[in-house]
Amino acid sequence: YICQHTMIVGRLLSSAGLAARQLSKLTAVPATNSLRVRFESSGFRGRTTPFGPYGGLAPKEEAAEMSEERYAALGSTGAGTPVYEQFIKERMAARSKFLAENKTLVNQSHDIEIIKQCDGGWACIDGNQAAAHIAYALSDVSFIYPITPSSNMGEMVDEWASKGLKNCFGQTVNVTEMQSEGGAAGALHGSLKAGAFASSYTASQGLLLMIPNMYKIAGELLPCVLHVSARTLCAHALNIYGDQSDVMACRATGWVMLASESPQMVMDQALIAHLATMDMRVPILHFFDGFRTSHEVNKVKMIDFDTIKSLIPWDAVKAHHDSALSPMNPHIQGTNQGTDVFFQCAEAGNSITAKVPDYLDKWADKVAEVTGRRYGSFSYEGHPEAEHVVVAMGSGAVTLCEVVKHLNAAGHKVGVLKVRLFRPWIKERFMAALPASAKRLAVLDRVKEVGALGEPLFVDVCATLHLSGMGHIQVIGGRYGLGGKDFTPGMAVAVYDNLLSAAPKANFTVGITDDVTQLSVPVKEELDVLPAGTIQCLLYGLGSDGTVGANKTAIKMIATYTDSFAQGYFEYDSKKSGGLTVSHLRFGPTPIHAPYLVKNADYIGIHKETYLARLDIAKNLKPNGTLVINCHFGADKVEQMIPDRVKFQLASKKAKLYLINASAVGVETGLGKRINMVMQTVFFKLSNVMPFAKAQELLEKEVDKMYGKKGDDIVKMNIAAIHKTVERIVQVPIPAHWAQASPTPVTFTRVPSRSAAAGARSYSTRATGGRRGFGAAPR
Repeated sequence: YICQHTMIVGRLLSSAGLAARQLSKLTAVPATNSLRVRFESSGFRGRTTPFGPYGGLAPKEEAAEMSEERYAALGSTGAGTPVYEQFIKERMAARSKFLAENKTLVNQSHDIEIIKQCDGGWACIDGNQAAAHIAYALSDVSFIYPITPSSNMGEMVDEWASKGLKNCFGQTVNVTEMQSEGGAAGALHGSLKAGAFASSYTASQGLLLMIPNMYKIAGELLPCVLHVSARTLCAHALNIYGDQSDVMACRATGWVMLASESPQMVMDQALIAHLATMDMRVPILHFFDGFRTSHEVNKVKMIDFDTIKSLIPWDAVKAHHDSALSPMNPHIQGTNQGTDVFFQCAEAGNSITAKVPDYLDKWADKVAEVTGRRYGSFSYEGHPEAEHVVVAMGSGAVTLCEVVKHLNAAGHKVGVLKVRLFRPWIKERFMAALPASAKRLAVLDRVKEVGALGEPLFVDVCATLHLSGMGHIQVIGGRYGLGGKDFTPGMAVAVYDNLLSAAPKANFTVGITDDVTQLSVPVKEELDVLPAGTIQCLLYGLGSDGTVGANKTAIKMIATYTDSFAQGYFEYDSKKSGGLTVSHLRFGPTPIHAPYLVKNADYIGIHKETYLARLDIAKNLKPNGTLVINCHFGADKVEQMIPDRVKFQLASKKAKLYLINASAVGVETGLGKRINMVMQTVFFKLSNVMPFAKAQELLEKEVDKMYGKKGDDIVKMNIAAIHKTVERIVQVPIPAHWAQASPTPVTFTRVPSRSAAAGARSYSTRATGGRRGFGAAPR
């Protein structure tokens, strides 16, 4: 392990030089007075090194203080260490061979066009891409290792680099996939010591493997941003979904911890983080909720590379490059301290930590000047004289904000205080944001700290009130959203109901029914707090059948070519390929702030007919909504094939029912089992999210864009599928007697499998209630 990290550092010692060679062609910006005392007080920094205007190794003729004899003694050409030069040559050769063999990259997409063409306009992207966009713009090198749900960030950066995309430094990012997250952290540390700007992306146990290096990076004041799509730590069971247990395990590392709530905020705060860390030389852990924010597709106002470049503090760039460890710039960094001085030096760092909020404010103001969006360390929304306030961090705070508007409109006086700067915790700023009228607080944590008096955010809030002389304010603490559990408006109302009760639960959970320790608060009913005119859709597909990809295309089409706003979230089971996928889509005339699953859909599409018996799908259909079933049976078989439960729901909700045999359309048009284009056409035809004539025109353009490289035949097949789909949609009238059908819900019983070996017990699940199954007449 040590040998490997030593080799990595050796290979990267000249990365700053290679990265800065492009910068040396830019116009020099005079260094300004700054708070970087460590550089101003170190006379050897930038004085005896052969660096250009922005750091990096200059050509030999520009290195007046370096003789050819010394270059020879060091075994160097003056342009970089031989080991690193050979490493780069080998890597570029491997990349060229990879592309020559026409292999498919993991994340092939048209997203690179968004970056090249964006001029500060709108684009439909997810939280991961928002973070990767900024990280690519401001990184020299990037070290990646895949772990759900952060993998997409590394994949995108790797793809963009392979396609030659130039960042704000006029270069492609040098991307290296390591053998583990521990290796990525070691390489990150080494490249920072070599004077390069480096970034990485991780989550869950992968983040924990980085903790040893994180302590060193923070202690050595190295500028760095680590983007984390926060995920559950595997404890009693494996879980790949989001909460904040991983980032909370890092709160003592010395890194600034900055939380984002939405894809738009991810982009804006990622830029603030990268610029601030350059300036203050304190590393930043920028995190957002895994899956819920990292994979939510929303309409985001892009920040183009030219705008980002105009904000770069070039004097800070030079200072970092000038501090690089190099055989041609020998000096000491990182020492061993004994009992005589270690404590004093640790406490001396307090002065640096105290200035972090001012640096973040400085760059938040500069970013706000070009974007018009400003985020505070703590932000309060609600009634100005609220007595009951909920404190939260992450995407859950967005849901609370929407519920607060609804409750206050009904005559309540409540509010929500959103935490964005978690470390360093600034108690003065928290108290400034809290209304003076507050009497009770409920603090929500998306983490469980086993055996503790309370969770991290709860403890910080309690300590803040005590130290501020506000101990009379009652504080209760709750947990929500663990393991990716959805946090809905109904749950947010339950939190406020508990807070307003005469005897609130001081330690509670919400979102589950805790029949063991009795800590849960009841959720009475769900609220619809979405703006008027918002259309909600649910589409049930099979993992790898193309449903998710088609829905992402639909969202981007609507957001790009219309004035409507769009949001998409895609729910997977742990099997992924071959498992159930549920697409939650929303479209509307105003921005959509709803980081929770669709519970009240205008349109439901069932892409696999067996889901009718397995799942209670029509439960989430609105009155007068539309249900579409992809099936092999026709209208004459509907009475037999649809379960009584679904019949009752459709009749009682006065819904509209449509059938489509997508597989037959696929076979007739030459697409085979690929039904994504068929179902996408059905969606645009029946969902009313945009005029179908325009949707059909855009779909045909998108087909040419997606499949043009595969040949005209593929394009013609998909266009033919669009036209034939319109002809094959069948509407089925809802008979009046369906209202008397049995509304028996779906239940599951354990039934011994007929294939079980003698003497062995094997069980399978079988749906009961309604129909007994498909293809068999009732007994």
